[in-house]
Amino acid sequence: MVDIVIQLLPHILPHMLAALLYGALGFHFWNTRWREGENQCVACPMQAWERVAIAAALVIHAVGLYGALFADVGMRFSFSFALSLMMWLAVLIYWLESFMARMEGMQPMVLPLAAACTALPIAFPHVHLVANAGATGFKLHFLAAMLAYSLLTLSALHAIFMGFTEKALHNRALKRSLSSLPPLLTMESLLFRMLLVGFILLTLTVGSGVFFSEELFGKPLSVDHKTLFAFASWGIFATLLIGRHIWGWRGKRALRWTLAGFALLILAYVGSRFVAEVILGRV
Repeated sequence: MVDIVIQLLPHILPHMLAALLYGALGFHFWNTRWREGENQCVACPMQAWERVAIAAALVIHAVGLYGALFADVGMRFSFSFALSLMMWLAVLIYWLESFMARMEGMQPMVLPLAAACTALPIAFPHVHLVANAGATGFKLHFLAAMLAYSLLTLSALHAIFMGFTEKALHNRALKRSLSSLPPLLTMESLLFRMLLVGFILLTLTVGSGVFFSEELFGKPLSVDHKTLFAFASWGIFATLLIGRHIWGWRGKRALRWTLAGFALLILAYVGSRFVAEVILGRV
């Protein structure tokens, strides 16, 4: 038993360290930016050491993901690694955005989620080998898909945050935590920028999967629940962006459409892999 633990330790240690660091940073940002108290510096911008700590967690997380995904036998993947990779990209985007706008008030939500998703590969270690993973076209398809999922995941988190913030403002429940958040209009502009870029990447992902299925996956396109969910999600995001451009959709309507599109997108891959790997026990 001890020998098995020693053999697995190099593989799970980066995930453990990254999850602990994300969790500690999430608590720190909650304690300093959100928690009600007289000594908290709610309006303080992100400090240099905080940026360095998030960057360190991102590097450790990346090392763990790379070692787990790219083995000697080929590329491996699973629903747990999909969620972990998406949250890594989400934290990276928030970290980069923090250099241009005040994002420290957003960290108490995204970092605990990153901690939970980073620990998933430890709890659900089952993986499957990805066919055609050595092809350049597949790598580009995979990269576009993961970037799209990450941006749209971040958009959904953003939408939830905006919903809580807007409700608090309408109810005049002005807590100290709201002072650390960007203005609502700034958050909305950022939401639609992320949605637009995520939609473009999702279009590339869906389009390449439809028109180059045999080259990418070695088989013709099959119309299954995964494909239908992906098309439905693409349609929802397309409708939302058109509605924003033509009719000026915003507020609760935009938030509902964002969450609906995200839910279908998650079901398209992560949900199907979870059912196959965890419920049905297929690798």
